[in-house]
Amino acid sequence: MTSSRRVFLAALLALSSALGAHAQTANPQVKFVTSAGEFVVELAADKAPATVENFLGYVRDGHYNGTIFHRVINNFMIQGGGYDTKYQEKPTKAPIKHEGAEVKAKGGPRNTMGTLAMARTNNPHSASAQFFINVKDNDFLDHQAPQGQGWGYVAFGKVVSGMDVITKIKQLPTGHGGPFPTDVPQTQVVIQSATLVK
Repeated sequence: MTSSRRVFLAALLALSSALGAHAQTANPQVKFVTSAGEFVVELAADKAPATVENFLGYVRDGHYNGTIFHRVINNFMIQGGGYDTKYQEKPTKAPIKHEGAEVKAKGGPRNTMGTLAMARTNNPHSASAQFFINVKDNDFLDHQAPQGQGWGYVAFGKVVSGMDVITKIKQLPTGHGGPFPTDVPQTQVVIQSATLVK
């Protein structure tokens, strides 16, 4: 093999390695500092681009700072990102289009334990800022078809560190709080900050 060929192959391998490293770190991570501890989520920007960009918009705006986990159901999920410590709902931007079918087609995240998904009303295209973290495998929440309950809920990331904090939150005693008759942690869990770390 000629020396110029060796140089070319070495350059090709270096480029391939660099691209591989970039692919592994391309998805952004957000660190949540809460009154119950810290956790980090990695967002599937390559699989759920619109949902991730919407979520990151709220992170950049500081929307989640000072909000609470207002709905906690052990053996199901923990939900937050919409209400402050006085149970006042924070204003949001326009809701986003449900991209469950696209995420499923790309082999994106499913509603398994530790994944992050968008909360919404019965209207599938109503997700804005609120999110939930699955604390068990909830495959019945995955997108099945664009009708009725089949729309499901768009999972768009996963907890990559601090799952022990999620476990702590899910086990908190719950009851009445603000406008909610049930499922509100009796010890408030406040999101002190949510920041893009990578």
